[in-house]
Amino acid sequence: MFNLGSMLNLGSTEPVIGRAHTVVECPAGEIFRYLGDGLFENYPKWSPEVKELQQITPGPVKLGTEGRQVRIDQGRRTESKFKISTYEPGVRLTLVGISDPFRCTYELQVINPEHSTKLTFSFELLEILAIMRPFEGLVRAAIKDGAERTVQNIKRLVETEKSMKASTHQELL
Repeated sequence: MFNLGSMLNLGSTEPVIGRAHTVVECPAGEIFRYLGDGLFENYPKWSPEVKELQQITPGPVKLGTEGRQVRIDQGRRTESKFKISTYEPGVRLTLVGISDPFRCTYELQVINPEHSTKLTFSFELLEILAIMRPFEGLVRAAIKDGAERTVQNIKRLVETEKSMKASTHQELL
């Protein structure tokens, strides 16, 4: 078949994927509690572009939980709804766009059960609007940078929280 986008030099219709990883000095279960169970409290902390965040479905965060977010990315305001499509405590959390074509996944791989975990974050823009295709290279770079920033922010926040809890525990002893 013909790829009209390619023929008109509009850019690729392939998903744009940004992926990054880091080692977090914290057990996988604690990281997952921060990311998954604490999603609606903590997401704006590791992703400061999130200006509004609301849980739509009631109850604890779990598979199928829906949310709404308002983001300001590169000066552009977007509002989207998402759903948790994978919720595997200590292993994986995936959010998929309901109103926009995106998927983001947080994967945890135990390195040392009580001390360290590899965190891999991937963001997939599953489709680029035709008007944005000429800027696909910039979009790809921004998504890659965003993925790097996300893992570093989560690492810093989780390790700081863990350190603060340990200090408080020591003071109580």
